[in-house]
Amino acid sequence: MSWNDQGNNNGSRDPWGRNNNPPPDIDELIKKFRAQINSIFGGGSGDGGGGIKKILPSVLIAIVLLYSAFGIYTVDAQEEAVILRFGKYSTTKGPGIHWNPPFIDNRFIVNTEKLFTHTTNSSMLTKDENIVNVEVAVQYKRSNPVFFLLEASAPEDSLAQASEAELRHVVGSTTMDSTLTVGREQIAMDVKSRLQTRLDTYRTGIEVVAVSIRESRPPDAVKEAFDDVVKAREDEVRLRNEAETYANEVVPIARGEAKRAVEDAEGYKQKVISEAEGEASRFDQLLVEYSKSPEVTRQRLYLDAVQSVMNSSTKVMIDVKEGNNILYLPLDQIAAASLDPNRRREEASSSPTPTTLGSDIQEITDRVIEELRRRQDRR
Repeated sequence: MSWNDQGNNNGSRDPWGRNNNPPPDIDELIKKFRAQINSIFGGGSGDGGGGIKKILPSVLIAIVLLYSAFGIYTVDAQEEAVILRFGKYSTTKGPGIHWNPPFIDNRFIVNTEKLFTHTTNSSMLTKDENIVNVEVAVQYKRSNPVFFLLEASAPEDSLAQASEAELRHVVGSTTMDSTLTVGREQIAMDVKSRLQTRLDTYRTGIEVVAVSIRESRPPDAVKEAFDDVVKAREDEVRLRNEAETYANEVVPIARGEAKRAVEDAEGYKQKVISEAEGEASRFDQLLVEYSKSPEVTRQRLYLDAVQSVMNSSTKVMIDVKEGNNILYLPLDQIAAASLDPNRRREEASSSPTPTTLGSDIQEITDRVIEELRRRQDRR
């Protein structure tokens, strides 16, 4: 029996038990696959792929719309978009709605107005070889997004290192007393200026907005001693302020009194000058009269002098010429005796005034002088 006859009896197997069926036809497989595709897209078995041709434009339009939609994006008012085309910088776009082709352009949106804060806290050496602990807060913003993204590999790390370096440099040029007290503001200004220059040199795209010294204190081992120093300095400032306040109160008063004394002196000066000028003028006039009649003028001057003396005296003693007796005139008693009884009662009931007594004494004095003059004339 031949192997073919055995194969007919045993099916399509060879003598070793393997399947001996022929391989499928390639053309038949392609036809079956095309028929399945046509059935999926709604085409018949005999249209020759017309269903695919009908739906292909719609598929292409959908793909284009999806591609276009993926390229639309929005940039906020505080942001800027950096566009890279095939990995190379292309342009920078501001706020608004924009479109860039996907897979061709890459966009990186950076907030250029938001403030970020970096804090540095470390111990450092001052100019006078003392150690202080200083904490500094640096506020910054990403003002140049191109530099921030493309020029520096780690701009914020550069900021951290530069801020500490500049702080050490400035504190190292300042004394400890200034670092702990009145020099903190100046230190912050110097650090800000130097830090901005260093960041611009590195092309980090970072703008330093403010630098503030949050804390500056001595090491814990000597903190009590420095607290005493600070307290003494505060007492010094307080006492100085109190002294300035007292000076502001006293000095204006002293200046006012000095000005018033000067004005009084000027007034007294003008008064003395005026009186001296008046006396000099009166003397000149008197000299003219004296040259005309010396005896009468001399007599009149004598009487005026006696009268001025007796106006303030209540008793007069007169040396009688060519005699050993002294005439005593109690003017006050004579004035009292010359009053009438009614007036005497009035004087007794009420104390005399200096004006009345003076006029009476003046009248009595004039009488005495006239009497003496008559006696002298008789002799």
